[in-house]
Amino acid sequence: MSELSETVLQFGSGKFLRGFADLFIHQANAEGQRVGRVVVVQTTGQERADGLNRQGGRYHVVVRGLSGGQVVDRVEESASISRALIATQHWPDVLAVARSPELRYVISNTAEAGYTLDPADRPTDAPPRSFPAKLLLLLAERFGAGQPGVAILPCELFEGNADLLRGLLLQLASAWALPAALGSWIERTCTWHNVLVDRIVALPRAPDPRVAGDGLAVEAEPYALWAIEAKGHPGHLFRHPAIRVTEDVKPFFLRKVRILNAAHTAMCAQAVPRGLGLVREAMADAEIDGWLRRLLFEEIVPVVAGRVERPQEFAQQTIERFQNPFLDHKFSDILTYHEQKVAIRLMPTREAYIAKFGREPPLLSAAIAWAEKRSTHLHQ
Repeated sequence: MSELSETVLQFGSGKFLRGFADLFIHQANAEGQRVGRVVVVQTTGQERADGLNRQGGRYHVVVRGLSGGQVVDRVEESASISRALIATQHWPDVLAVARSPELRYVISNTAEAGYTLDPADRPTDAPPRSFPAKLLLLLAERFGAGQPGVAILPCELFEGNADLLRGLLLQLASAWALPAALGSWIERTCTWHNVLVDRIVALPRAPDPRVAGDGLAVEAEPYALWAIEAKGHPGHLFRHPAIRVTEDVKPFFLRKVRILNAAHTAMCAQAVPRGLGLVREAMADAEIDGWLRRLLFEEIVPVVAGRVERPQEFAQQTIERFQNPFLDHKFSDILTYHEQKVAIRLMPTREAYIAKFGREPPLLSAAIAWAEKRSTHLHQ
């Protein structure tokens, strides 16, 4: 694959993209799609970039979990990354990639803070501090070189992530008094794809002799979904079993939040009082397992049915993902910002259930009541 052009500029060098987009690009390349290779930009620190360069962009993904009732435990190599650049040290090289006629995609995973503008940023900075400012300067560089637009695929967990990011760039371009033609090129020539990403990727839980010596190895569950909103521009996107090209990504967000995320949040009310620390431990409890199935198939799925695609199948996949024997998903992590999660993930479904059936959903209501009691106790 070393003969392939560098077609992807990626902001983010962390474990998630290595076990998600970068692996998918490798697999698409391996089957002959010639998607190209990835140039990674690390914006904070340099350890991962140094590691990627030492290993020639190669690393392993241990795929472990359950799929269709069968245990999956395999190792896959990924070699889609050509090199890694450190933004603060290699900014001219990053700009050179932006000018390249071969560039087709910009992928990012910068976490929520990545969408915050820094008032100290200036168009003369090399580089500026915030991610939107960096991206704006890169697109301005490409525009100035007379190159065609690129596809922007932001993987941050925001609904409408591409729309939000594009708005920030246009806001910043206006504040910096950049040419109006640049703003028009950014908005109309580049394609901005709202996406939903769904896959748990973690660092190896214990030493694995199959990936010994690989300092960049990650573990990923078998399930993966990359829902990409195309809005009439699907032709330039590559194909992969995990990729779902759609005209509207909102139903995929709704399905994930109201089914998978809601189940995690509601389970706290059952597991925490029993002293259970991990999701898979809770799933091994027959009483909790039965409770979860009733919650999903009697109270949640009936409400979202007709609004999302195959909710019953997704709920069954959710149960299987929760049963993953290799994953340590802690309830202590799920309880972080629990009040906000309950408000987003559980309360709308309860209200919709009442509106549809004229009565309270007992399991959802009990989970919400437990959360409210816990919140009151914490704030006393």
